[in-house]
Parts: sequence; structure tokens; C-alpha cells
Amino acid sequence: MALSDNTALDVLVVPRTHDLGDGFEVRRALPSTQRRMVGPFVFLDQMGPHVFTAGSGLDVRPHPHIGLATLTYLFDGEILHRDSLGSVQPIRPGEVNWMTAGRGIVHSERTAPQRRQQDSSLFGLQCWVALPRAQEETDPGFVHAGAQQLPVEAGEGVVARIVAGSFFGRRSPVPVLSDLVFADITLQPGATVAVPPEYDEQAVYVVQGQVECGADGVFEAGRLLVLNPGAGVTLKAVAAARVVVVGGEPMDGPRYLTWNFVSSSPDRIEQAKDDWRQQRFTMVPGESEFIPLPDLPGKPVRYP
Repeated sequence: MALSDNTALDVLVVPRTHDLGDGFEVRRALPSTQRRMVGPFVFLDQMGPHVFTAGSGLDVRPHPHIGLATLTYLFDGEILHRDSLGSVQPIRPGEVNWMTAGRGIVHSERTAPQRRQQDSSLFGLQCWVALPRAQEETDPGFVHAGAQQLPVEAGEGVVARIVAGSFFGRRSPVPVLSDLVFADITLQPGATVAVPPEYDEQAVYVVQGQVECGADGVFEAGRLLVLNPGAGVTLKAVAAARVVVVGGEPMDGPRYLTWNFVSSSPDRIEQAKDDWRQQRFTMVPGESEFIPLPDLPGKPVRYP
């Protein structure tokens, strides 16, 4: 939805909702028809909130990535990450998993067996961050940062955790490869926070509650507010609220996206598709399942 003149907001994105089964819903804010990417962020999914009944859970079988980094951040629950580097890492609320795909990585995301013995909740965000051209074919890597490692800025009724990149004068220890921000901000009822224009491209995703965005009105949870270039905004919590700020500097050229692959070259994506089809990727140790390459007609989508 395009917004009117004289506003801090460029576009309001209402995410598409997908039911992955058993009532587990994912809301996809990026990419959308209104906005393909914000800074290097080419993908933003909200997982849940959802409660898995005992005996069930999340089961994302091994699948590949190239040319991007995944950022997984939870508000509730737990996911067990495994990858082709041999990493085995549970992620819990307030922690961050940062996986650099580079020239190629395979990973799975599941609910651990012990958590399936009773009902378990899950609520969080996962983003894909396109890598700079010079880093697209870098070696794959994985980093986990605990909640206590992430810098926090607190004010009256406001707590901001810098999950990745830098914001509010603080920098996360997560080893990002471009100038960006992912900041988790909680607000008590009536509290306000000024979101400065630190990057050319920024957006605010409303995770919980409702926030008033200056003269632009009140926005509920599940809305992505893409700001105009150079525009800051002051947010006020109508009730207790949680928002995430994402963004960064514009990419160094367009990117192409097909399935789980991101690249500045459509030919490189075709190579990755064939590599997965022929099982040339290194697989996740201890896992025999995998997601087959789906039928992908047409050419990779160019962003922006």
C-alpha cells in the first residue's frame, strides 16, 4: 500500500500468511509486491506464535543456500539448528543464529526430541541478508550469540537490543558483512522511541501490540512500515508493544532470487540449482532427509 505525501512512511506492507500445517502460520513481509528488499534484507518471515502439541514440532528438512546470510531470532520457544559445517546449536529467546551461506551451505531447523515430549511454543523472525558482491562466494560460516552478548540500550519504558549491525551508537558482535541493522525494541504502554535515519533504507516491523507512528496513524502487529529515504520516525506504544528495525545501505547492484538462492548472477543460481539436483552440496552430518529441488519455471526474479 503506497502512502500519501508528507509522511515518513514510503510503503505499508501487509504480509502474506501461509499455513505450513497443523495451524503453524508464517507471515512473509519481504519480499512483497510493494517492496522487494530493504537495504540488504531480501526476506523477512514471522514464525508463529504457535503452540505445537506434544509429539509434534518444527521439521524443516535440510536445504541449501548460496549468496546470503540467514538471521534467526526468537521471542519464544526453541529451534535446533544443524548445518553442513557440523554446527549443532539450539537457539532460544533473545539469542541470534547468524549463518553465512556464501558459496554454499545446507542446514535444517527442527524442534529437538526432548521438547516434543510436551506442548512447545514457537515465535520469532527469520531474515535473509544478501551478501555484497565481493563476499557472495565467501566460505560458509555459522555464529551463535547469546542474549548476554548483545548490547542493550534502555530508556524510560523502552529497551532496545542490537541483534545485528549497529544502531543507537551500539554495535552487535555478530560478524555481518555489510552496513545494516536488526534491532529488537520493546515499549511499555505510552512509551516512545525515536528511530533515527541511520541508514538510507530502513523499515519497522510491528511484532506485537500497536504503535502510533507520528501523523501517519496507528499500526497493528504484523505490519511492515517502510520509511522514506532519510526519514526518521517517533513511535509511541498504544499498549505494550514490540517492534524490530531492519535496514541498511542499498545493495551494490541488483540481486536475483530463486527458491533458497540469492545471487547477483542468474547463471550462478542456475548452477546452484543443478548442484542441489545432483547432490553436489555437502550435506548435514547425521541427517538423511532433504528437501528436493522444486519445479522452478521461468527465470530468477530480479530485486529490486
